[in-house]
Amino acid sequence: MSRSRVVVVGAGFAGYRAARTLSRVAHDRAEVVLLNPTDYFLYLPLLPQVATGVLEPRRVTVSLPGTLPRVRLVLGEADEVDLDGRRVHYRDPEGGRGQLAYDRLVLAVGSVNKLLPVPGVAENAHGFRGLPEALYLRDHITRQLELAAAADDPGECRARCTFVVVGAGYTGTEVAAQGKLFTDALAAKRPLRAGVEPSWLLLDIADRVLPELDPRLSRTSARVLARRGVEVRTGTSVEKATPEGVRLDDGRFVPSRSLIWCVGVRPDPLVAQLGQPVERGRLLVDPQLNVPGRPEVFACGDAAAVPDPDEPDTYAPMTAQHAWRQGAVAGRNVAASLGVGTPIVHRHRDRGFAVDLGGVRAAANPWGVPLAGPLAAAVTRGYHLAALPGNRVRVAADWLLDAVLPRQAVQLGLVRAASVPLDTDAPELARVPVPDTSADSSAGTTPNTSAGTSAGTSPQPDDRKD
Repeated sequence: MSRSRVVVVGAGFAGYRAARTLSRVAHDRAEVVLLNPTDYFLYLPLLPQVATGVLEPRRVTVSLPGTLPRVRLVLGEADEVDLDGRRVHYRDPEGGRGQLAYDRLVLAVGSVNKLLPVPGVAENAHGFRGLPEALYLRDHITRQLELAAAADDPGECRARCTFVVVGAGYTGTEVAAQGKLFTDALAAKRPLRAGVEPSWLLLDIADRVLPELDPRLSRTSARVLARRGVEVRTGTSVEKATPEGVRLDDGRFVPSRSLIWCVGVRPDPLVAQLGQPVERGRLLVDPQLNVPGRPEVFACGDAAAVPDPDEPDTYAPMTAQHAWRQGAVAGRNVAASLGVGTPIVHRHRDRGFAVDLGGVRAAANPWGVPLAGPLAAAVTRGYHLAALPGNRVRVAADWLLDAVLPRQAVQLGLVRAASVPLDTDAPELARVPVPDTSADSSAGTTPNTSAGTSAGTSPQPDDRKD
C-alpha cells in the first residue's frame, strides 16, 4: 500500500515536534517530508547565551537528519502554497526552484521580527530571531568594547559602551541581563577611559519588565537588573534611530552604536498569502489545528491562531511552550486523518516560565511556585536540558566551563551587519554576497559583489558603520 505524503513546512518548535510525532506514530502510513531553510532545529531560548559567549553556536542547533531518521529533509524556503493544487513551492539555498506535492500539509512557518514604523530602526537596529543575528551581536559587542578602549574622544568611548535593548519581554530581558555580565567581563580585560563603564538600557512601553508573565517573575527580574546596573525605562519607546544613537519619545537622546530590537514577533508573511481567514496575521484553525474548509491542511505554532477551549474568543500566545505542544497535537491529528489513532483537541496546561538572567541568577515559577536566585537558575537550566532534543551533554559542558574559565571574547567576523537586516522574512538565514553577472567580464574587470541572498533579494551595502 502506498503511503500518503505529509509535508511539514518549518522546523521550529511546532514543525519539529509535528514531524517527529508523525514519523513515530504513522511511519507505515505516511512519508514525512520536512521543508526547512536549514538542516537544524534552533533552540531559541538559549540564543542569548550564544550572543554573550556562554554557549558555542552549534550547541543550540539540533541536527534534523540526526534526530529525525524517518523524515526526509528538503532544504528550502517556502514562498508559495497552492492549496487547490496541493503543492508547496520553494526556493533552495542555491537559488533553484522546486515544488512538493502533498496529501496532508502542516504549516509551521513560525515568526519573524516585529517591525514598527519608527524612523531609522530598520536601517540601524538588529533583531534577535536567528543564529546569524546572535553571532553578529556577539562580534558587535566585542568590537564596540575594543573600539571604545582605543578611542581618544570620551564621547565616542561612552557611546560605544552604551547598548540599547528595545523590548523588555522574555528575550530582551535576558539579552540585557546577560549582556551586562558579558560587557563587564570584556571591560575588565580592555581598560576604558576613567569614569567610563559598559552601560545597558532596557526600554519598553509597558509599565514593567516581562509584562506578559507573572508579576512575581517581573519583580525578581527587575531587582536583578537594577543590582547589575541595567537601566530600565518602562513606559518609554523609541522615536528615532540613527547611526549615532537613539532618540526616545521623552526627548532624551542616547548616544549609542548598538540598538538591539526585541519588541516581539509577527507571523511569517507566507501566512498572509494563503487567502485564508486570519487573526492578527495568524491562520485561523479549529481546536484540532485543522484549517476550516481544508481538511488536508493543519497549522500550528506562531503561524496559527489556536483557540483556547477553556476560554472562548481567546487564542494561544506565540511562545515556544505552546508551539511545542501544538506540534505534538498536529502530528497525532494528521496521523488520525490517515487512519492511525483518533483526533485530539489541543489543551494547554501552563507549567510556568523560566527566565535565565545569567550567572547564578534566574526567575522561575514551575507549576506556579515562585523561585529566585541560584535555585531558580538550577531549575531553569535543568528545564532547558530536559527540553533540548539533543546536545545536552555539550550544553552542560559549556555551562561548566563558563563557570570555571574566562570567556573567549574574540571577533570571528563570520556575519556582517548587512547580512542580518532587521526587515527580513528569513532571520534563520544570513544574506551572503552573490556575483554581479551584469559586469562586463570581457573588459577584464572583476565582477562586483553585493550583499543579497541566494534567493535573489535586493542588494544591500556590505556593512553599516559600527
